[in-house]
Amino acid sequence: MVSRPAPDGAGTRPEAPASTLPAVMPMISQEANVAWTWQFEQTDGTRVEPSVPVEDFSTQGDAESWIGEHWRALREGGADQVRLLEDGTEVYGPMSLHASDG
Repeated sequence: MVSRPAPDGAGTRPEAPASTLPAVMPMISQEANVAWTWQFEQTDGTRVEPSVPVEDFSTQGDAESWIGEHWRALREGGADQVRLLEDGTEVYGPMSLHASDG
C-alpha cells in the first residue's frame, strides 16, 4: 500500500489499492440497464393491452418519441391514457391520448 501526505500536512494517509475500483463498476453498469416502458389504460385506470407491438426503451427520450409516433393507433385500439415507467416505477401519468379541448 502506498502512503501519501495528508492534505493538512498532519501525517500520511493510505492510498486506496487499485483493486477497489472494480467494486464501483457494477453500480455504473446497473444504471445503464434502465428500462423505460409504457403502461396503457382506459380513462378509469383499468389496464388494457396495447394495439401495437411495444418494447422496452433504454432512454426516456426514446420512449417519448415512440409514444409520439404511436399514440393515435393506441387510442384507436382502446387505450385512453398512458403512464411512463422507469424500471417499474411511475415517472409520470396518466397522460391522455385524446386531444385537449383547448
